[in-house]
Amino acid sequence: MTAEGRARRFRAYRRGHRGEWLAAAALAAKGYRIVARRHRTRLGEIDLIARRGDVVAVVEVKVRPDLAQAMDAVGRQAQRRIEAAADLWLARQHDHARLSLRFDLVAVLPWRWPVHIENIFAGSG
Repeated sequence: MTAEGRARRFRAYRRGHRGEWLAAAALAAKGYRIVARRHRTRLGEIDLIARRGDVVAVVEVKVRPDLAQAMDAVGRQAQRRIEAAADLWLARQHDHARLSLRFDLVAVLPWRWPVHIENIFAGSG
């Protein structure tokens, strides 16, 4: 990889971290408790896991120029990966039987408060 490629990748990595921080702040302001950040499993990574009562939001964070691009960035393959990782996380929770799992998106857009979209896709389970 060239030095320019490494620099571009590092900037994207930092932008993603900043976006996840802003998304977590926006969810906390709405009353969610962030229970995991960048949760890694053998099947994939979940950006944020937030909880409010018995509702668990598995949150994909996208930093994009506009909302349409953020929504389009969560393709079917990404949905399957997130769902599989969420199933692993949920199975390890002692109170998993009473929890409701939901898949959300937080779009971090330029010069705007992050946009939280609930139920961006439906899980198969």
